[in-house]
Amino acid sequence: MKYIKKLTKAREASSFLFLIVLFAIVGCINVNFLAPSSIAACFNDSVVFTLLAVGMAFAIFIGEIDVSVGANLGFTASVVGSLLRDGHNWLFCFAVGILIGAVIGLINGWGVAVLNIPSLIFTLGTNGVLRGLIYVYTDGAWVENLPASFTAFASKPLIGDLTVFYTVALAAVIGIHILLTRTKRGKYFIAVGDNVNGAILVGIPTMWTKIGAYVLCGIFAAVASILYASRIGFITAIAGNGYEMKAIAACVIGGISLSGGLGSVIGASIGAVIMSSVSRILVFMGFSSDYDNTITGVMLITIVVLDALMQRHAAERIRRERLRARASGTAGGSVSTEGGEQA
Repeated sequence: MKYIKKLTKAREASSFLFLIVLFAIVGCINVNFLAPSSIAACFNDSVVFTLLAVGMAFAIFIGEIDVSVGANLGFTASVVGSLLRDGHNWLFCFAVGILIGAVIGLINGWGVAVLNIPSLIFTLGTNGVLRGLIYVYTDGAWVENLPASFTAFASKPLIGDLTVFYTVALAAVIGIHILLTRTKRGKYFIAVGDNVNGAILVGIPTMWTKIGAYVLCGIFAAVASILYASRIGFITAIAGNGYEMKAIAACVIGGISLSGGLGSVIGASIGAVIMSSVSRILVFMGFSSDYDNTITGVMLITIVVLDALMQRHAAERIRRERLRARASGTAGGSVSTEGGEQA
């Protein structure tokens, strides 16, 4: 019973409830949406955003941001795709891609944690550099003619209609959640985002924790790029453009606070399903999918504003409780003094 109460109070629980209600409403409008294959497609289509959102979650956990994940995905996908096209070994190509993502994350972590440059500014600069490198590397041309066996693997089912990609990604998210909530080092990320000065006082290596968060963010973006290349089958020079906004929105919708120190990767993965389902939902409701980015922006702004209002309300409540406690203490002290004088 205690566990159930704790679960219902979790921020990601409200996100999951929102997902169920959203699907139910769309199902009432168009019953075909509730077909098992259609629901499975919503989850399968979210796999790239799920990985991006989980990586972004690490950056947001520590109270920072990374707006270069979309460009990271595009550049890494271009490199990995070209290597696969040229006949290189799959494992070698994947290793190169993950190494690129880790290096990009390391550079971002160095700029934010060591040089103390605001994360928005530094990662925005990284985004620009990577976008330029994509054009330099590909000469503006598409990377296509990827191996058929590689692209076909994206649609391979594992559990029912759920693909291998999504099933493995979901298992990874659950494993990461356990590590972050049950291990000492895993809790460092939330601790740094919640109170960086307090984290320093208790001996947490805040600089290395921040660098580690960005390296993980870069690695997840790189893995997402490999899955992206497999699912799409080709890579353009604008691949991943705008994906950073969807990743941030997925985290916020999933209950992760932009101020840091609050949320979970489970919530981020739920938010990713919601964000990736917007286009499909619009089609089933009879609207154009061109409204996708507009709705994403509106949802992001709405939830950020609500989160800010909730935090302000919580801070005000804490301040009032402290004032009430001080007032009670002062009153108690006055009564004791008067009693002593009368005696």
